[in-house]
Amino acid sequence: MYKDAIGYGIKQEGDLSLSKRSLNGTDFTAMVLAGAEQLQQHAEHVNSLNVFPVPDGDTGTNMNLTMSAGVAELKRNNSDSIGHSAGVLSKGLLMGARGNSGVITSQLFRGFGRYAASYTELNTIQFAAALQTGVDAAYKAVVKPVEGTILTVAKEAAKHAVFYARRTNDITELMEQVLLKAQETLSQTPEMLPVLKQVGVVDSGGQGLVYIYDGFLRYLQGKSGHAEYAEVRQAVMVEHQEPASAVLSSPSAVFADRPELAQSKIETEDIEFLYDMEFFINRQLGGSGAHFDEDQFRKALSVNGDSIIIIADDELIKVHVHSKEPGEVLNLALRFGEITQIHILNMREQHRDLLTTGLDIDPMPDLFAEMPIDPVEHSREQAPVTPPADELAPYGFIAVASGQGIADIFKSLGVDVVLSGGQTMNPSTEDFVNAIGSISAQHVYILPNNSNIVLAAQQAGELLEGERNVTVIPSKSIPQGIAAAFAFSEEENQDTNTDNMMDAIARIKSGQVTYSVRDTQIDNLEIKAGQYIGIENSKIVTSAEGLLASCKELLSKMLVSGDEIVTILAGEETQTEMTAELADWLSENYPDAEVEVHQGGQPVYYYIFSVES
Repeated sequence: MYKDAIGYGIKQEGDLSLSKRSLNGTDFTAMVLAGAEQLQQHAEHVNSLNVFPVPDGDTGTNMNLTMSAGVAELKRNNSDSIGHSAGVLSKGLLMGARGNSGVITSQLFRGFGRYAASYTELNTIQFAAALQTGVDAAYKAVVKPVEGTILTVAKEAAKHAVFYARRTNDITELMEQVLLKAQETLSQTPEMLPVLKQVGVVDSGGQGLVYIYDGFLRYLQGKSGHAEYAEVRQAVMVEHQEPASAVLSSPSAVFADRPELAQSKIETEDIEFLYDMEFFINRQLGGSGAHFDEDQFRKALSVNGDSIIIIADDELIKVHVHSKEPGEVLNLALRFGEITQIHILNMREQHRDLLTTGLDIDPMPDLFAEMPIDPVEHSREQAPVTPPADELAPYGFIAVASGQGIADIFKSLGVDVVLSGGQTMNPSTEDFVNAIGSISAQHVYILPNNSNIVLAAQQAGELLEGERNVTVIPSKSIPQGIAAAFAFSEEENQDTNTDNMMDAIARIKSGQVTYSVRDTQIDNLEIKAGQYIGIENSKIVTSAEGLLASCKELLSKMLVSGDEIVTILAGEETQTEMTAELADWLSENYPDAEVEVHQGGQPVYYYIFSVES
């Protein structure tokens, strides 16, 4: 049953393993590339291990996107020092982290990078200690760690590494042991989490980590990675930087005419800080040797700019700013190092194009990942008009939603930024950081609306701690997010609003209806592939051959007193006639219930239900 967890052969005749007494940045980079490739090749298998047989298992996708962001950073910023390379990887993973599995992965390597920061090379004892430091960081990041998950696989592998490192000075041999222990622990996860045993799978996040470790070892053993990563080994020996260039984006895609957009109510000339700038400062190259003081730099940028985001470490500074004087911004930056990857947009030009041609504008290119991400859909980013600091709004809101109808509901409730995403595509930490930076408010609330997005939102808030006041309301469904937004009041203070929103999400029952992608059995419920399944508060409670039958059975379980408020959000694949029939059935069988129907437009889930007493 669990053969995928234990089917790797370690020592085989013909192995090209080389005894390696230390690990430098060059080999570490190639190891990471090999690990990322192994994960990418098996991402769909990791997705298939999702406990629920729903069509949107995304652990493999999230881990793959997270690792891809880290790899993109390593390719851009190479070094033979493992301290440098591990730090670069940590930064890329941190900003690109998606979903709980991606955030935990980023924390594992963030802790690793912190330990390795002062080293050029690591021996076996130091490598094991770095793995253990990563585990400590990951456990600290999760409020309620659950054993039998990726955390346990990482913990047991690191613990064994610390033990075995005293018995070998060979990095390759140690990595063999790390992988073996990770595989062994993964095979035991069904005994730690009953739901895994019931469904007959191992933990998906743990399996993803095993694939990463397998790639590490394959490179060290000189297997598929020996020739394949020879070019990488050569490339990371050479420092190289892309030439700086200014990029002006042009209109890219026609969108539907929506007069309610805030852009149509804003005068182009009111956009005071018209140049949207984003770039890196390489502190290792160029510069006048001036000491970098982040607070002073931020203050200097704010003289003629706003929407300032600065993420700095010992080697790189990422800068985002809306400015009146782009030349002055670049002059300020040049004091601290060489400027790379410059992107400048004229937001007045964007606004004029939007009003006159009805064209949407490409967003600022993502400097942390090579692959496209879901766009941020909101008015302030497309035409930012930020008031002076003393005129900031008291509150701002970010919500995550999939489906135009649901996004419109959140906007009608005063949400400033609706990030496109949900169960099938989780926004990254950087998506949240950028969204927070686009809101001109003293306090920003985030409604993740999915349990797999909460950690990434919290990580974004932690990154901006001391710069922005951010509170994540841990809404785990769209109904909870809508209830929280309803409970908010501009007149209340921050603590009262937070308490009211937390109370609101606790009162909501959430239901979803989709289809099963495989046969399984959960809590004595037999589920066949293709059947329609009803999910109440993250638990599958119904399975039926017909969509309407599954909806009725789910609602019957959710309604207790019969006088609740019921909201129906119809998905993009539903039929109007069926939705009307469902509403009529509710009125007939629960005459005291108050029923509202909205076109949510969400993918994957035919219906989303909210029941509130």
